[in-house]
Amino acid sequence: MIPKDLIVRKIKEGTVIDHIPAGQVLNVMKILRIRGTEDYSVAMVMNVESEKLGKKDMLKVENRELDADEVNKISLLAPEATISTIKNYRVVKKMKVRLPDEIKGILNCTNPNCISNQLREPAVSSFRVISRSPTLLACQYCGTYVSQEDVVAQYAKL
Repeated sequence: MIPKDLIVRKIKEGTVIDHIPAGQVLNVMKILRIRGTEDYSVAMVMNVESEKLGKKDMLKVENRELDADEVNKISLLAPEATISTIKNYRVVKKMKVRLPDEIKGILNCTNPNCISNQLREPAVSSFRVISRSPTLLACQYCGTYVSQEDVVAQYAKL
């Protein structure tokens, strides 16, 4: 009989990101600037069965905690994700990501003529959330819609 449980070793200290939509873990790694040359272990699981999502990805990063900007960026790609902080092999904090109602300064407008893309203007990019799943944002300055695919394309350039 094949066991249904996924077996991935526990980490002593670090972060576990679960309930990432299938196929998005590589993009989450780009957001976190994980390239594989860092001095910490990374475990990535792709396309495993999930009651909640059908299929999901998961990421374990040893000896690394996420900051608020990283959590907000992850919420753009994985609005159903949960992030657990691990200390001494135990979960000490678990949170469900939540896409804020407004996104500022962590994403660029896709409209090249938008005031937020002009070097001589002090405007910081700002988006209003239209939909959380799938992610759809509207630029506060020019009204251009930014889709989840646009977000992925932007972070793929990192």
